[in-house]
Amino acid sequence: MSHEDTLAKVPLFSQLGRRDLRQLANSAVERHYKAGETIVEEGGRAVTFFVLIEGRAEIVRGAGSPHQHRLTEIGPDGFFGEMGLLDGEPRAATVRALEDSRCLVLSCWDFIAELRSNPHMAVAMLPVLSRRIRELDRQLDEMD
Repeated sequence: MSHEDTLAKVPLFSQLGRRDLRQLANSAVERHYKAGETIVEEGGRAVTFFVLIEGRAEIVRGAGSPHQHRLTEIGPDGFFGEMGLLDGEPRAATVRALEDSRCLVLSCWDFIAELRSNPHMAVAMLPVLSRRIRELDRQLDEMD
């Protein structure tokens, strides 16, 4: 499957046309992670957005602490890192590969450049981002 087709399956990009998907795919690179490897670390600098092509990963808050909480597990076409790309804040959670995994990775510089040159892309992504934020808020409320 092409990177363009992979991006088309991601809910965040579901409203984008083929031309927009192709532009994003051309900016992305593929990275491989071994089972147990940390992909991103909570508190780290958020400069990349990830789409899981193959494998499984877990998203954990407070990794390694007595208060560790597993937020979710994702599989192929799952994505993470979008908040850090947009707000520049540190990573909100740690993501670890549960099995050997392949990710499509987009840097914040390429992502923001695409949004600036194609503002309709940003508008198409807003409902998906809003739903994800609401879902995370609900999960955090359940932790209390």
